[in-house]
Parts: sequence; structure tokens; C-alpha cells
Amino acid sequence: MILPIYIYGQNVLRKVAQDIPADFPDLEKFVADMYDTLANSEGIGLAAPQVGKDIRVVVIDLDVLGEDYPEYKGYRKTFINPHIVEYDESETDTMEEGCLSLPGIHEKVTRPTRIKVTYEDTDRNAHEEWVDGYLARVMQHEFDHLDGKVFVDRISPFRKTMIKSKLKALTQGRYSCGYRTKAAVR
Repeated sequence: MILPIYIYGQNVLRKVAQDIPADFPDLEKFVADMYDTLANSEGIGLAAPQVGKDIRVVVIDLDVLGEDYPEYKGYRKTFINPHIVEYDESETDTMEEGCLSLPGIHEKVTRPTRIKVTYEDTDRNAHEEWVDGYLARVMQHEFDHLDGKVFVDRISPFRKTMIKSKLKALTQGRYSCGYRTKAAVR
């Protein structure tokens, strides 16, 4: 089932998501719905708060990048209760980011190129690993959602001032995109 993407201004996007217990009901269906929603919106990553749930679940599908980045061919992974436990600040990279919850907004964001993460897979096996490159960026972007942050929180105050009217428009439901959404307007 395709779920609506919650747009900037929705309270759930500013909540710190909770770890989920091993007996969380209907997790398999929820994850499948997240992948359907991600495919429908033509994104590469989706966090549970973006579909209205304040739980720590992220899906990432980088297969669409496989032609340009062969290392991501077939990459499709679910992260349950993920956390970034360490940032390797020795090297950073600046790239333009966008977000399904902030349609029409793209800004350059500087992030570490290497992070250490913990998470559980769909079989609830625990993992701890270092991740680098583009995947590390995507994980940081998506895991930020689990901590109540969006990518524009990571841009300079000057740039944030420059896009203030665009952000306000999102909170007022004035935007256009090709996927199902739930605006903050009540």
C-alpha cells in the first residue's frame, strides 16, 4: 500500500523516533508499504516519520543508481532501530540534497564521509559497521529523520534565510509533487 509522505511542518518530522520492540505488530507489512511508497515517489530512502510513524525504521533502495554506481546494483536494505554511534570527522563532502518531505527544495549539505552505525536487519539480527561514501550520506540523511531533523537543519543560517519563503509555503500546503502527501495544513 502506498502511504502518504508527510510534508515539512508536520509534527512527526520533529519528534525523536522510538526504538521498536522485537514483537512490534505487522512490521513486515509496514516495511513492504514503505518500499511501495519509496518506489512510487521515486526516492532512494525513506524513514518511518516521513510516513507518520515515530518509530526507528528506514528503508534504502540504491538500485536505481546501479548504472552509474555498480557497487549499488541490487542494494535494497531495511534498517530497524538504527543509530549513528560515531562520526569520522576527518573527511567531509558537500553535495546537494533533496527530500521527499521537502518537495522542490535542494541545498548543499556538508557531511562526514564515514560513519559507524548500529541497527537490526529484518530478522532482528544486530549489526555494527562502518559505512562510507554515498551510502553514508544517505544513511545520515535518513537517520536524521529519526532524530527529528531534516536536511535544511544542516545548512548555513544564510541559506536557510534564503529559502524561508519556500519552507513557509510547504507548511501552508503550497507545493507540487507527483506523489501522495499529507500536508501540515489543518
